Amino acid sequence: MIGIGGIGMSALAQLYADQGVSVSGSDREESPTTDLLAKKGILVTIGQKGENVPTDAECVVYTEAAWEDNPERMRAKELGLPERSYFEALGDVSNGKRTIAVSGTHGKTTTTAMLARVLKDAGAAPSAIVGSIVKDFGSNYLSGTSDWLVVEACEYKRDFLTLSPEIVVVTNVEFDHTDYYKDLADVQSAFRSLMERAKIVVTDTEHPNIAPLLSGLSAQIVNYRAEPQYAVLLPGEFNVMNAQAAGAAARAAMPEIAQETIVQSLGAFEGTWRRFEYKGKSKRGADVYDDYAHHPTAIEKTLKELRKRTDGKIYVAFHPHLYSRTRDLLEGFSKAFTDADRVVIAPIYPAREIDDGSISSAMLAARIQENGTEAKAGDFVEIRRFFETEPGPGDIIMTMGAGDIYKVADELVA
Repeated sequence: MIGIGGIGMSALAQLYADQGVSVSGSDREESPTTDLLAKKGILVTIGQKGENVPTDAECVVYTEAAWEDNPERMRAKELGLPERSYFEALGDVSNGKRTIAVSGTHGKTTTTAMLARVLKDAGAAPSAIVGSIVKDFGSNYLSGTSDWLVVEACEYKRDFLTLSPEIVVVTNVEFDHTDYYKDLADVQSAFRSLMERAKIVVTDTEHPNIAPLLSGLSAQIVNYRAEPQYAVLLPGEFNVMNAQAAGAAARAAMPEIAQETIVQSLGAFEGTWRRFEYKGKSKRGADVYDDYAHHPTAIEKTLKELRKRTDGKIYVAFHPHLYSRTRDLLEGFSKAFTDADRVVIAPIYPAREIDDGSISSAMLAARIQENGTEAKAGDFVEIRRFFETEPGPGDIIMTMGAGDIYKVADELVA
């Protein structure tokens, strides 16, 4: 498995190992997921080179971040080994399962984890692949013995269309992945295609970007907003909605499930890594949080909830993810930090992209500043030094973004 430390890849590796398959893989650097795999006895090599590929491998699975010139992919081609992308491989697994695909622009990770917890507590024994490490399971994978598979379904490049879902959950729909989708209508067309593959669709039927997609669907439509508002440990109205979606999906899968089971399970759910995660206190006594939010809407909602927790100052270190997203959603990003007092923008995390000079962290910081929030650009070292000297008791530090900004939060509380 090339890129085995990826959040989806590492979960799939655990599923394969659970099925008795011999699994090995590589990644560019160590991470919480590679550590998790090593503890489970899965061989992980740090550094990618051709000799990592076993000559007798039956299949090579690669992350989409590993392009065709990746040395291990090139070696696999030399050996004539069959290759599958992560989502193709996930589709193969889904094809033999009763799959519940949890999708949406925001909230799908938490909703997937909540749903897996509820079904587990109800005795359904599901397997689950989640886009984060779930505190309740100590992993991003839940091992189950039934034919139910709960899987986080990503819309990027319409990848979720490799799945064969019996139930589809759609938490919400917004314009994102601007390097692939032309506009909101293009995103909506992908979600409509996913809905058409399901027998049951669980969604917010009044969401303005979803309601037009429901007309003429042959699937049974379940409005998750009709669920009771479950009491959850996690902060924010958005997590109450995630719980509603999980509860509705659990009932769609198990009509006989007791309401008390749903209430108790969701009420005890502890959350996932990098989702409004409290890390501890800095040396000067500021509370440190970390969150995966990387879209303007998610940032705005997270910071509004954070503002409720302090009368002190809120310091944010934001790690923009992708040049295309930062450029195309610049207007939204520039207005998303109004509940923060001071913002530092880290260098844009390029992932699969090349810098064409059209956008920078300094440009984003300037736009945020124009909207009334103090902002500047800085690298990880500058961010850490700043947060070690200024925020104090009563203040909150929040690291945000889909890159590796969480490392700064870890260092601040170490």
